[in-house]
Amino acid sequence: MTYPIHTLQSAPETSQPVLAQLRQTFGLIPNIAGAMANSPELLKAFQGLFQQVHSGTFSEAEIQTLLLTNAVTNASNWAVAFHTMLALNEGLTQADVDAIRARNLPEDARLKALSHLARRLIETRGHVPAQDLEAFVAAGFTQAQSLEILAVIAASTITNYTGSITQPPLEDFLQQHAWRAAM
Repeated sequence: MTYPIHTLQSAPETSQPVLAQLRQTFGLIPNIAGAMANSPELLKAFQGLFQQVHSGTFSEAEIQTLLLTNAVTNASNWAVAFHTMLALNEGLTQADVDAIRARNLPEDARLKALSHLARRLIETRGHVPAQDLEAFVAAGFTQAQSLEILAVIAASTITNYTGSITQPPLEDFLQQHAWRAAM
């Protein structure tokens, strides 16, 4: 089954305002959003979560660590490429990005704790052992942030699963960050 990658002109009318906002944010409409536009309800839900995630307590580098970790854990080829680019743009080291892409943990202690808890939350469907939560707080995060991660996971799950279902092509500017899940 193929899904159209909508443009602002071809998208359902109720998807168009969200696509216009994404174009303003990124300078283009990412292919994944063009695919999401097939369901205005999904696209609007994604927009709301996206805004919440980026107005929370995590820095942009921490958000990209979470989003990249989640994309790798969910084996989302498009999202891994996109969040690799954004993570590098937010100052993550190439070594830390490569570690996450290889399903390992970053060297930076704070990002390591963040990436570890995000992966464990996805893998265990939220049933993480107390020591994982304690290690997260010991790395300098708060208990509230251990819950805030869930909003990031929700937003990335929408993107990751949309990518798995719709298989959007990588934009030319993402080709250098292409990634394939080992399945």
